[in-house]
Amino acid sequence: MAGFEDIKEHMEVIGADGVHVGTVDHIDGDRIKLTKKDSGEGSHEGHHHYISRGLVADIEGDRVRLSANGDVAVMFEEEKNDAV
Repeated sequence: MAGFEDIKEHMEVIGADGVHVGTVDHIDGDRIKLTKKDSGEGSHEGHHHYISRGLVADIEGDRVRLSANGDVAVMFEEEKNDAV
């Protein structure tokens, strides 16, 4: 079984329901940093979002499956504004 250390950039992150949540930019400590292109719209646009290691249920080929459905997983995302 693949582990957290097997997560690589450009892998798709999906919810337990198969819904696209984002794309891996890279691993940052115990979090997955998602690419900005999946950051959403409005106040979320242009921000990197992070998924906690604790939400990762499995790695299936080139996909990271989370333990929560996609609509719930985005509520757990952490946000970082890169504009300084």
